Amino acid sequence: MAEAQNIPVGSTTAGSIAVAAESTVVSRMSAPPSFDVADFPVPHGREEEWRFTPLERLRGLHDGTAVATGEGVKVTVTAPDGVVVETVGRDDARLGKAGTPVDRVAAQAYSAFEQAGVVTVPKETVLTEPIRIAVHGEGGVRYGHQIIELGAFAEAVVVIDHTGDAVLAANVDYVLGDGAKLTVVSVQDWDDNAVHVAQHNALVGRDASFKSVVVTFGGDVVRLNPRVEYAGPGGEAELFGLYFTDAGQHQEHRLLVTHNTPHCKSNVVYKGALQGEDAHAVWIGDVLIEAKAEGTDTYEMNRNLVLTDGARVDSVPNLEIETGEIVGAGHASATGRFDDEQLFYLMARGIPEHEARRLVVRGFFAELVQQIGVDDIEERLLAKIETELEASVG
Repeated sequence: MAEAQNIPVGSTTAGSIAVAAESTVVSRMSAPPSFDVADFPVPHGREEEWRFTPLERLRGLHDGTAVATGEGVKVTVTAPDGVVVETVGRDDARLGKAGTPVDRVAAQAYSAFEQAGVVTVPKETVLTEPIRIAVHGEGGVRYGHQIIELGAFAEAVVVIDHTGDAVLAANVDYVLGDGAKLTVVSVQDWDDNAVHVAQHNALVGRDASFKSVVVTFGGDVVRLNPRVEYAGPGGEAELFGLYFTDAGQHQEHRLLVTHNTPHCKSNVVYKGALQGEDAHAVWIGDVLIEAKAEGTDTYEMNRNLVLTDGARVDSVPNLEIETGEIVGAGHASATGRFDDEQLFYLMARGIPEHEARRLVVRGFFAELVQQIGVDDIEERLLAKIETELEASVG
């Protein structure tokens, strides 16, 4: 698939680059955040940040009518020795350290949760086994908050695995000390009726490295808002995503990387496949380079593979630059169907058409599957892709 800023095949795709002086720039990417729900009016679907989201399917998360019921969601943390696992109240000083809610659902989640989970990896601790956080829906409504904090020069892999049926709104904070290295794999493997809306905030310390791999398959509506800021120069962030959107599903990923510190890097790569009537994927990739962030190096890319008629993709990369003193900045978006030349090449070598299509899709996702780095999650993901392909090309 050719890369471009505007590709209309099966999609609504747009890209923009804005360069402005710090004193005059006005950006929708930097809307005033707040912990107060009252600072965000109830959305009606005409707002820029909500125009792609089916509000009527959020089950009241956006207007305050969703009331927490019982347990709703069960959270289980399994961690290696040396990791501190806590449950804290709303007065804990670490709450909100990584970021502030940027929409009404995130603010509602922050205002409504009763206890937060905190996982701390002490400084200079290097883990050889992943920390696993299992989030299992039990049919209720839940507002949650999770904090993962790494001390200076600590290294860890965290797997957050969402399963079951729930209506969940949550904030997840990642705080990386100087020189720390964190890889987070967030898996959305919900049942068909689940609704999941979450804001992910990463604060990357000096010379620290943050890698996020978001994998979205299940749920009726999933809307995730990953955000990254830097607490010191030399920080690096890699944001990878993989989604497979089925008939009737709405999967939305809205990213913002704010380069607010000099000499930091970011790389964003999200890929999705869609099949079935009314399958709808939305990807919004925003990068803001502030005037003080000289020496920034950033790139973002989104690719989508449409497997059947009736599916829709909205892919919108945005790049806003307030300084000309950067190493590099760019974006790309591409949406299309199977490459007929690839299919012809494989079929000419005796591979049946249905198997050739599977190979093309598996190859499309291979780059991102390899980024996970957790064997059992990779195997489960590949099996899930195979199951999805059986429905479309079997």
